[in-house]
Amino acid sequence: MTPEDQRDQHEQPNQPDQQIGEQKLINDRLAKTAQLRSRGIDPYPPRFDRTHTTAEAVKLFEDLEGASSARDEGEQLRTATIRVAGRIMARRGQGKASFIDLKDGHGPVQVFARQNTMGDDAYAIIDLLDIGDIIGVEGPVIRTRRGEISVEATEITVLTKSMRPLPDKWGGLQDQEVRFRQRYLDLITNERAMKNALLRSNVVRVMRDFMHGRGFIEVETPILVPVAAGAQATPFKTHHNQLDRDLYLRIATELYLKKLIVGGIERVFEIGRLFRNEGLDHDHNPEFTTIESYQAYADYNDVMEMVENMVAHIARETTGSMVLPEVEGVRPEIDLTPPWPRLDLRTEIKERTGIDFVETPDVESLSQAMRERGIHVEEGSVWGRLLDKVISSEIEPNLIQPHFLVDYPVEMSPLAKRKPGTDGIVERFEAFVVGSELATHSPSSTTRSTSVNASNNRSGCETSLVTLRPTGWTRIFWWRSNTECHRRAGWDSASTA
Repeated sequence: MTPEDQRDQHEQPNQPDQQIGEQKLINDRLAKTAQLRSRGIDPYPPRFDRTHTTAEAVKLFEDLEGASSARDEGEQLRTATIRVAGRIMARRGQGKASFIDLKDGHGPVQVFARQNTMGDDAYAIIDLLDIGDIIGVEGPVIRTRRGEISVEATEITVLTKSMRPLPDKWGGLQDQEVRFRQRYLDLITNERAMKNALLRSNVVRVMRDFMHGRGFIEVETPILVPVAAGAQATPFKTHHNQLDRDLYLRIATELYLKKLIVGGIERVFEIGRLFRNEGLDHDHNPEFTTIESYQAYADYNDVMEMVENMVAHIARETTGSMVLPEVEGVRPEIDLTPPWPRLDLRTEIKERTGIDFVETPDVESLSQAMRERGIHVEEGSVWGRLLDKVISSEIEPNLIQPHFLVDYPVEMSPLAKRKPGTDGIVERFEAFVVGSELATHSPSSTTRSTSVNASNNRSGCETSLVTLRPTGWTRIFWWRSNTECHRRAGWDSASTA
């Protein structure tokens, strides 16, 4: 065996050896759990009365320091006794003094444990602790000789004895499959993943506040529906035993929101989960969240203004700026400041591909133009589907900064409002950021048939509506994908940590 082979063998340990090593760690932790029980300690107690988070503990000491600037230099400040709890992320020291890095949902704090402070029996519990265990710590907050704000432990309570070791501290959680299937491990070990999870909650809260501030009413509409209408998608099908009838998971919230507009609620929105039984790829999930809104007496110009201001407002409220900084190797700086450019769809396609959809009005001519430019043509596709392929492959990837594509051919949105003064063009827009679709809008015409044909939803049914007042609507695809969209936006913890 050459030196290179020996090095490769050392750098790539055998998988069975890894499993044996992990099982040894698990057995060791099981033995420690048994020792805790033998000492009369419940390793999974029912409760712990925490008085402060880690962040509150640090602030408590900082406030004490700020109010005690005139103290004697030889005096060590300490707060009143508090109780914090969290997961052990690291341990240092040995003998009569130990340091523990404790982390809760608000951040880390150091725990300083000394044998002469805790007593022999209480201090002995530290030898039975492992990284990943959850503990409660009681004691005052001090600053150590090295300047670290720490909780000086007078008592440590085991709250959860962890059986499995956490991922390597320095290497982190590298397996993408594990990261997405065992999200809790990613949250524990990756600070950015936790920040993103909290950020999502703030984004939804600010989004709701924005809509309420504009006079919109939030509603909840059925998820189990008799007709899966409102989009071109294959639904998930189920059966209701009591009613003895088939039902579907909704593929859009559209029809019920339109009915509320008909009923007299002039501004309405819903943030809800949609389900589509179709392909799974980097840009699409079978289930995803959208916000869909309808506003009476508005057109697509009003809705574009609302969308760009909503997104900019959310960015400012959650990050402090409407400009998202560059993520090296992922995306450039993104400026969300309104107004966003409006790009005429026909002009944009002609400039980027040379294809004029007015001059290629049928499947044969458009297919030929696509093949000449190396754009994949899916056999059996209708004209609108082919043009959508041109847009998705040649236009969308270039829309990194926020843009609106406006004015689509009627074949792509046959029920949308016609644009005055044009032939075969409807008032539809789609918003794009970082090369991904963010929002879509194609208001239904009020001058055409007042019934919405639901055959696109593979139901063969028809839903009748009374006349719909002039209405603008939008559907924003929020949290559509768990992988590729995050990577493009620079939210993928593996690529940005």
